[in-house]
Amino acid sequence: MVPLRDNNPTTITPYVTYGVIVTNILVFLYQLNLTPQQLQRFFYTAALVPCQLSATCPSGLESQVIPEWMTLITSQFLHGGFLHLAGNMLFLWVFGNNIEDRLGHVKYLIFYLTCGVLAALSQWFFSQNSTIPSLGASGAIAGILGAYILRFPKAQILTLIPLGFFLTTVRVPAFFFLGFWFAQQAFYGIASLQARSNIGMESGGIAYWAHAGGFVFGAILAPLFGLYKRR
Repeated sequence: MVPLRDNNPTTITPYVTYGVIVTNILVFLYQLNLTPQQLQRFFYTAALVPCQLSATCPSGLESQVIPEWMTLITSQFLHGGFLHLAGNMLFLWVFGNNIEDRLGHVKYLIFYLTCGVLAALSQWFFSQNSTIPSLGASGAIAGILGAYILRFPKAQILTLIPLGFFLTTVRVPAFFFLGFWFAQQAFYGIASLQARSNIGMESGGIAYWAHAGGFVFGAILAPLFGLYKRR
């Protein structure tokens, strides 16, 4: 299922959502200009490498140009491929504007980055010795989804569904759409505990615990940031 733009009304222009999308695109364009060797070095510098945060990396991976804790933020603006970027930005574009409208620009930005940090730490907790860079905005966006399911559970999400060679659209309640998404991430996260798996998107892995963790923390933090406050 692929969400399309929902039509919940907003009272403010979502400048932060647009700014985050543009920033992610600009960083990705920068990545495209790097050689494979430079890109790998860039990922190991700006992405979150769990063993660096745990100080358990093998020889040659310990050094960092920037502090390890800062990669909890910088990693949120890196992506391992076009589909990775496009999928994340689609979800941010669909769901982010309504949450920004409820929280306000400044609180929304703090909320977004905080969810991303906590999501990354959720993934790190289950793979503390991994040498594979973890990157992407999906953890922060999962936090937005956690807030959305609380604030707009009955909102109708226009969803694109492929049927063989044909495409059709249906309207699905946000509670079902996002609840199914969260259950799927949690299931795969639990399943990943039974087998070794890479968490870096460039190697084909998916950070399921970052998704699930971001969703849960988003649902917990959003009310504290004023999700239900009337604007």
